[in-house]
Amino acid sequence: MHQVKNKLAFFLPILALIMLLTGCSLFGDKKNSTVEDVFVQGSIDPNLVPNNVSYVPLYPFINNVRNPLDVFVGYDELIYIVVDNDENNIDDNEILVYDQKMQLVYRLPITGATDITQDRRLHTYVAGRFYTDASKTINLAAVYHIALIAAGTPQFIDTIQHYTCDESRNNTSFRGADDIAVNFTGLATLWDNTLYVSRSGPRNDQTGIARPDNGVLMFNADGLNIGFTTNLNPNQSSLKSSVGISGIASLAGPPQRLSGISTSKNFFAALSDQNSNLEYRALSILATEDPDQGTLYGENTNFLNFDYTKADRFMYESFRFKKPEDIYVAPDANAYIFITDSEKDSVFIFTNAGFEGVNPPANSKTKKQLIVSFGGSGTDGHGSGPFNLIDPTGICYFNRTVFVCDKGNNRVSRFRLNTDLQ
Repeated sequence: MHQVKNKLAFFLPILALIMLLTGCSLFGDKKNSTVEDVFVQGSIDPNLVPNNVSYVPLYPFINNVRNPLDVFVGYDELIYIVVDNDENNIDDNEILVYDQKMQLVYRLPITGATDITQDRRLHTYVAGRFYTDASKTINLAAVYHIALIAAGTPQFIDTIQHYTCDESRNNTSFRGADDIAVNFTGLATLWDNTLYVSRSGPRNDQTGIARPDNGVLMFNADGLNIGFTTNLNPNQSSLKSSVGISGIASLAGPPQRLSGISTSKNFFAALSDQNSNLEYRALSILATEDPDQGTLYGENTNFLNFDYTKADRFMYESFRFKKPEDIYVAPDANAYIFITDSEKDSVFIFTNAGFEGVNPPANSKTKKQLIVSFGGSGTDGHGSGPFNLIDPTGICYFNRTVFVCDKGNNRVSRFRLNTDLQ
């Protein structure tokens, strides 16, 4: 035993020196993702970090991306950005793929691309348009189902095409201008690779066989239409409205997990339609199972609980938003809800109960949610500072980092809660 102690006394200082030189630790590599974000990829400017709890810029931003419309960090941990290079030409829309060091690794043109998501098989879905004729005179809404983008060898598996993808349109013909006006506006996937596709359009009569244009279509992993949000209101403002859905979010999301991922069918929706006077433009929609009717989708009245002992502002305040473009739910324990509003040039953050703000630190004197919503286009409306946002569109969350498509500044900005940097 004495010899063992002598050997330990000899080798421990050497081991400590090796660990110091290599940056290793007995408890793991100290170069974790947070340290790399701060010290390798750039840094948080100490002059920009306020004393209170808030979201702060995380460098580097992804700059020089023309009119970014949507962003999604996939289960493969690559960053997918939809860009509109020429707003007058849908053939110039692209998917840009970046690695975690913000380096561009691949680009893929997709006609009319606007939204993107990925399922747990690493299959990617892109909402865009497709041409119905060789002369390219008519194009309709579509969702492109693609595999192997990360490998740089994209394989187009299928195209979900309006209007034939909707089983209620099996016996209806092409509606001309009305079908051309339909858009697929948001995408989200569930734990079992079910795909939600939000849709908007002019035909919303609920008396016929065909479903209204405004609503959400459900597809299984093979691309077959398995449902629709029949119970949502496609014509009027309410807590279960489907008028002009612009973004949709499920409760399941990256990173990949063997267990612990949400199996809920509930979803959140942003409603940006400017032709309707909508009182509620960010909604929590609950899914319930009926033995006779299957899955029913309806309002979440729990969000009407305005408990001022817990928060000062709430997601369900009347006319809280002007033009919410996108919505995303963090798939971690906090499950914060992130919403972009292009009219307010801002990002809003809520708890999973609809309270605006984040949980206060353990040592905080206040027990209320701390409001950390941020943005603003500056006094001249053209601000390009790290906290400024102009016409923000897509948003997502990955590894405690918020990615925001700052469309007016042609960049994708990154932010992190300053308490997560400690």
